[in-house]
Amino acid sequence: MVGAAAATATTVILSAKPRDPAFHLISIDLNSFKFNFPLLDTEMTITVHVTNPNVVSIQYSSTEMFVYYAGSLLGSAPVMASSQPPKSCQLLRLSARLSGLQLAHHATRFLADVARREIVLDSVVHIEGAAKVLWWDHKFSVHVDSHVTVDPLFVDIIDQENKSEMDVFVT
Repeated sequence: MVGAAAATATTVILSAKPRDPAFHLISIDLNSFKFNFPLLDTEMTITVHVTNPNVVSIQYSSTEMFVYYAGSLLGSAPVMASSQPPKSCQLLRLSARLSGLQLAHHATRFLADVARREIVLDSVVHIEGAAKVLWWDHKFSVHVDSHVTVDPLFVDIIDQENKSEMDVFVT
């Protein structure tokens, strides 16, 4: 009986160990172009699939996702504060505005990428929140780096690599 209780307790503890959430870019939809003389800014919606593999729900604060091209900041998308149930998936739709001025600084490279039909974008987001286990709030932070290759003509995602790293703060 003691062995069975110990095995059950070990299983519960191991399943409650915090795991990194998973992020997967689903789509990039161009909404509009804004003429900002002499350049063109782009507004888009970025759809991200987020999986919470943990046995507890999470709440996270608002933050911002930053989008880069060739090491230069193109723009950002606000991430609103929200919560996510345990062992669940949800779609986040993020509105982003990208600066034509920053693309103009890399015009030669950008035009070469368009001709190859492969533009590489990087994004970074740092999310902070809390997971409630019984009566304790365990604060956490997740840092996500994404490397995405996009076909600029059809705005299709060709390839992506997402890396997330989570830190849990026990207080």
